[in-house]
Amino acid sequence: MAKATSALPLVDLSRLRQEETRAEELKQLRHALFTIGFLYLVNTGLEDITKQLHDSLPDLFALSDEKKAAVAMLHSPAFLGYTKLGSEMTAGGTDWREQFDLGTATEDAWVEGKGQPIWYKMEGRSQYPDLKSFKPLAQKYLASMTAMTYEFLGYVAASLSLPKDVFVPFLGTMHRMKLVKYPAAAAGSVGVGPHKDSTGLFTFLSQDLVGGLQVLSKEGEWIDAPPIEGSLVVNVQQGFEAVTGGVCPATTHRVISPTKTTRYSIPFFQGVNYELTRESLKASAAHIVSKIPVSDDTKKRAVDVPSEFLSPLYSSLGEARLRNRIISHPDVGQKWYPDLYEKYTREKLV
Repeated sequence: MAKATSALPLVDLSRLRQEETRAEELKQLRHALFTIGFLYLVNTGLEDITKQLHDSLPDLFALSDEKKAAVAMLHSPAFLGYTKLGSEMTAGGTDWREQFDLGTATEDAWVEGKGQPIWYKMEGRSQYPDLKSFKPLAQKYLASMTAMTYEFLGYVAASLSLPKDVFVPFLGTMHRMKLVKYPAAAAGSVGVGPHKDSTGLFTFLSQDLVGGLQVLSKEGEWIDAPPIEGSLVVNVQQGFEAVTGGVCPATTHRVISPTKTTRYSIPFFQGVNYELTRESLKASAAHIVSKIPVSDDTKKRAVDVPSEFLSPLYSSLGEARLRNRIISHPDVGQKWYPDLYEKYTREKLV
């Protein structure tokens, strides 16, 4: 059973934007990220467009099976498109949710014959479903979130007394979002199992008011992250964990399925530079790591899930991310990456 708490950290972006309140709010941001490990972000200025996108979700998921199948993720080596209920795997279990994955890329990064790493195939064009006015709304949200999260990254740097652009070299060229529907299920059912997000640096989650999100605390206990209207829940991703050499661990979280109604959520994933390697980061991020406060998370590590981005098995963050996607979406992995599917399903993550 998860522990309820009323002390979840809240950071006000409008206070970070104002010179007279910035210093105080930077202290709150620093505490939230590096002592607690996640936070609620409020007053982003994106409340209206977020509501518009949420309001579109019932119609989006009410599309016919034929229209959903036309944009199925199975068509995309970039792992973009529609995933039907019960088709995704997390922590060895089957997720009980359906979703659309979209990204900011307008062109495919992979070019046949150029000798690029195979994980370049993960950066490609989105498949947009046939729903009136949905594509421009989704693209506007992606663009708005990209700009706001870039600004947020500057404040993270400032909270560590570093230049605001210090994280720019670690940013990826493609960001993603999911539009997720969790249907009602039996009490205690898991909508998505314990995991750490693997797209990049930070996740910015907009959730409706149903609830169900839980976060693994540094004490190794599951705590509820109840909805706060108009907020974004910010999680540390594996990319930021890798940049910091594991000093700032990624946020482990899960979703408990609703029992009487439908839950909708929209996570936005800020991308990381997949060219980075564990070895290169030891030098390029040393000045960042030295600034990060260290907290005791021994209890969390004892019950935590592993991080692909910290594993010595993978040559780069791009390969680690590809492994994550292939394991999570075995049908897509078998179609587009059959040899890697066989390899990754046999090996044990360390």
